[in-house]
Amino acid sequence: MAIITISRGSYSKGREVAEKVAQRMGYKVVSRDVLLEASEKFHIPEVKLVRAIHDAPSVLERFTHGKYCYLAFIRAALTERAVKDDLVYHGLAGHLLLKGVPHVLKVRIIADLEARVAAEMKRENLTQSQARALLIKDDAERRKWTQSLYGADPWDASLYDLVIHINQLTVDDAVDFIVQAAGRECFKTTADAQRKIQDLALACRVKASLAEEDCVDIAVTSEFGNVLVYTKQDDRRAHRLEEKLKPLVKGLPEINHLELRPGQPFPPEAC
Repeated sequence: MAIITISRGSYSKGREVAEKVAQRMGYKVVSRDVLLEASEKFHIPEVKLVRAIHDAPSVLERFTHGKYCYLAFIRAALTERAVKDDLVYHGLAGHLLLKGVPHVLKVRIIADLEARVAAEMKRENLTQSQARALLIKDDAERRKWTQSLYGADPWDASLYDLVIHINQLTVDDAVDFIVQAAGRECFKTTADAQRKIQDLALACRVKASLAEEDCVDIAVTSEFGNVLVYTKQDDRRAHRLEEKLKPLVKGLPEINHLELRPGQPFPPEAC
């Protein structure tokens, strides 16, 4: 089967599309659930995580462990779900969180600003100018958030396999296109694709387990269960990190081998 990520803006009908795709294909649909899991593990009220998505990137810097540790928990929660396959995920840069997984269909849903303004006015009981100002501000903050964390522009069409404009096309049209694309041979879950998502999930779980350390200076890869932990830390802190890694081998049976690589460049595929 496949994993589908749907990137969307406010009032672009992306949520409705995601839910209908999941219903049509018999898939699980996930969005806020990932925030709830990360909230529990990160010991931060969910409302702060929700705000972090909409507010300026500086909000994340005020968290105890910083924005990169926050992302480590988000990514660990999402990849754990993705291992089970047959998933539609909408929200929070799923196309970037699952980067490198071959059977992920990456979709972007866009809609005309005026249609979004009308929906905002109706739902929030706002004037046209108020609704437009809020949407423009929200779009700018979401864009800045993604650029700050990933160095990627969410409006860049090259990041997606499919970009759908909800205007003349309806929600049902969008669902038809996505279901058809997801059935293509290139998005089917092969044994190699499943192994890659399992390796990514394992690397993300190890990274999340090290959240008390400096997440900026730690990166993790996994291949066939062979886990490499890269760190920029000095010898003293690297030794402390090595001691923390030992119980992970016992706690995560998926690990075949675990090795610390201090002072080496971070691989681009590392989480």
